[in-house]
Amino acid sequence: QVQLVESGGGLVQAGGSLRLSCATSERSFSSAAVGWFRQGPGKEREFVAGITRTGGTYYQDSVQGRFTISRDFAKNMVSLQMNSLKPEDSAVYYCAASRYARPTDLHEYDYWGQGTQVTVSS
Repeated sequence: QVQLVESGGGLVQAGGSLRLSCATSERSFSSAAVGWFRQGPGKEREFVAGITRTGGTYYQDSVQGRFTISRDFAKNMVSLQMNSLKPEDSAVYYCAASRYARPTDLHEYDYWGQGTQVTVSS
């Protein structure tokens, strides 16, 4: 089983940057695709960015060019660098792991972290 722990959330001004991390002590993490999702107030949870077990990356259109997902296999860690943040980026951000090769759907992910709050002020 894969257990995920997110960190790095907080309050930031619009236009600023924030870096989220997803860590695990499970070595099987290196065999999983990992994604970041977010859920704002009154909204459904949505896909933000993903990285395959071989390091390929893909993004939701609204964050393309602003967010960067990466992974460090040696540290069992996946990060999400968020630049040029907007108020509409405010949400609880979740890290998740999947058995599939290039998952984008919520239901393709098997393991989830508890989430970390990101708030972007105007």
